[in-house]
Amino acid sequence: MKRLFMFIGCLAIFASGFGQQALGQRPKVKSPVVNEDGTVTFNFFGPAAQEVSVTGDFEEIHPVTLSMTKQDNGLWTVTTKPLNPELYSYSLLVDGQRFIDPANSYVNRDISTLSNIFIVTKDKDDKGHLYQVNDVPHGTLSQVWYDSPKLGQQRRMTVYLPAAYDGKKRFPVMYLLHGHGGDETAWGDLGRTSQIMDNLIAEGKTVPMIVVMPNGNPTCNAAPGWWHEGMYTPDGNAFNERGAKATMEESFLDIVNYVDSHYQTIAKRQARAVTGLSMGGGHTFGISRLYPDMFDYYGLLSAAARIKKDDAAFDGQMARLFASKPKLYWIAIGKEDFLMKMNDELRQYLNEHGYQYEYYENDGGHLWRNWRIYLTMFAQKLFHDL
Repeated sequence: MKRLFMFIGCLAIFASGFGQQALGQRPKVKSPVVNEDGTVTFNFFGPAAQEVSVTGDFEEIHPVTLSMTKQDNGLWTVTTKPLNPELYSYSLLVDGQRFIDPANSYVNRDISTLSNIFIVTKDKDDKGHLYQVNDVPHGTLSQVWYDSPKLGQQRRMTVYLPAAYDGKKRFPVMYLLHGHGGDETAWGDLGRTSQIMDNLIAEGKTVPMIVVMPNGNPTCNAAPGWWHEGMYTPDGNAFNERGAKATMEESFLDIVNYVDSHYQTIAKRQARAVTGLSMGGGHTFGISRLYPDMFDYYGLLSAAARIKKDDAAFDGQMARLFASKPKLYWIAIGKEDFLMKMNDELRQYLNEHGYQYEYYENDGGHLWRNWRIYLTMFAQKLFHDL
């Protein structure tokens, strides 16, 4: 966290220094500018800078770096090619140092990295429209503390309540799990969960539901800065050396029990779903085997789901799970995802045993761009027969 404070301080000095050198003639900077043709223009005022570029996820797989051109008034600028509707993240590289864009106040944190974001949208049926805040009824996103007897600690999770939640009507629940390095804020901030759910529900594309986004790190009570360990620098492995009293999977019923006792839920298997990305997909894989009668819908998104070969206990768990006939066992992954081999092995195992599942494969890799797509698709598959 010390590095983060230094970064913000350097950015303030950097920007103010440039402003003083051009006092009285500093142009009004707007950045980014999303143009009508889908191109995006980035602007940065830095008369003393020698080299400026912008780096962002402007293509499906690899980050793109674009060199900016300096104008006579000290303004650096560059325009992208037309971009598809999407939520994009980017940062600036100024004389070898990475900065967030001082003209753009919209920032996301992914583990310890801050990046600016913007949205490109062309019509109401594209991803950009789905990820933005629209004029529809809005649900409530809250950070909630709960007791976990299994872990022996108070823990924090994020809960989305649909706009129709009034404390009387009962709703189904989707449990949504983050990946390695994430926390209970990841799906809400990076995954755009509340925006996606608000828009899908308003369009009648999904059933109104409660969405629970817990912290999947059993040695951390909450996101960095939100529990008693203070403002440490997040690195994805914080406090793992301490060990935990139980695994995420073993303690998961503490979350379900709290949600069922504090919210108006339909506390039945057919009204529960669990899904997660990467590590959270691995947690989903484990939860499905430990509690085969608790959930009817499972989503493994780019999942770190390793099968155990020649393991009688593992085979027995999988047999019990599929004998219970879950309504959906859904696997989704990008073609360039580094976990593809692991997912191929899982699918081969399911095929060999005749276990029913659905599979979705698209372009791209281990990216939030894909996980937002998978959340959108998975949510539309749930609870239609309640």
